[in-house]
This record gives sequence, C-alpha cells and structure tokens, in this order.
Amino acid sequence: MRKQKMDNPWVSHRWVPQEVLPDFESFENNAPLAIIGRLHERDAEGETWLFSGFELDLFQDEAEGYYLNTSAITPCWFVMWRLEEDIDRYIDAQSLPLARVDATIAVPHRICVSYHEAARLLDGGESVDTVPMSQEHTAWLQEYVDEHYRPEPKKRHKPASFKGAERPAE
Repeated sequence: MRKQKMDNPWVSHRWVPQEVLPDFESFENNAPLAIIGRLHERDAEGETWLFSGFELDLFQDEAEGYYLNTSAITPCWFVMWRLEEDIDRYIDAQSLPLARVDATIAVPHRICVSYHEAARLLDGGESVDTVPMSQEHTAWLQEYVDEHYRPEPKKRHKPASFKGAERPAE
C-alpha cells in the first residue's frame, strides 16, 4: 500500500495499492495466514507499506469473472482495503511506532482476480482498487480460464406475440 502525500488543504495524503507480489514464503509452513504489515520504504512523496498473509483461491464458478479480467485491455488484481484504527493488530512490532503517527492505516484485506467478486465487494460498500497484473500472472490466470471457463450458450429471445392490446369493453 502506498501512502502518497498530497498538496491539498483538506487532505494530507491518500492511500493506494501499489503492487501485488507473490509471497512464496507463506507456503513453507502450515501456520494459519495472518495479515501483517511493515514499513517498506519512506521517501519525499510518501511511504510504502508491505502487507503479507494473503491466499488467492480460484473457484470454477468464478471462471466468467476471471475471463472478463483476462480479456480486458489491462488485466488487474483487485485489492479490497480498509482504513483500520486497530493498528497494533496489523503492523509488526518494528514498524508500530511509525504506523502510530496516524490514527488509521490502510490495510488490504482481500486480493482477487474476478470482476464479479470485485463488483460484489464494491456493492457491499468496500474500497476496491486495481493494480495492473504482470504478463506472467495474466498468462497463469489465462491457463485457468482456458481450462475452466465455458460460456453460457446464447438463447434466442422470441419476439412477444401479437395477441392484441387489452382494451376495456365498450
């Protein structure tokens, strides 16, 4: 997540997802995943926070949403995030003093690749932003789509019959 400084009299910064990276280390142990963040870097324009502890599961019934993503001009990751006040719960001990500078911190809670899932999250009032997907990850998702997506056959809609208008008796 990137905390970008803004030249605005009402808002000092804004949060945006910057990048999604695979985290292969979490597969080495069987411990339950927990979202944990730490300061990655700080520069003149803001800060970058690295969060880990996510698992991406693909489901056959979401294959159409994956297809819509891979067929888009720019396939992307969908990152659902929230401004959290319980900073201690999400930030590692080393980065806690830096995180406590503000009352809240943006914490990603879900990563997905389905247009339909992202739309449901948005409909539920969540903040969802996109991050462009690399060609490598797009190819990986395309393999899943090729294997599992079968478009629904198009049904021909018959025109309404001309039974006549319903007119009151005279």
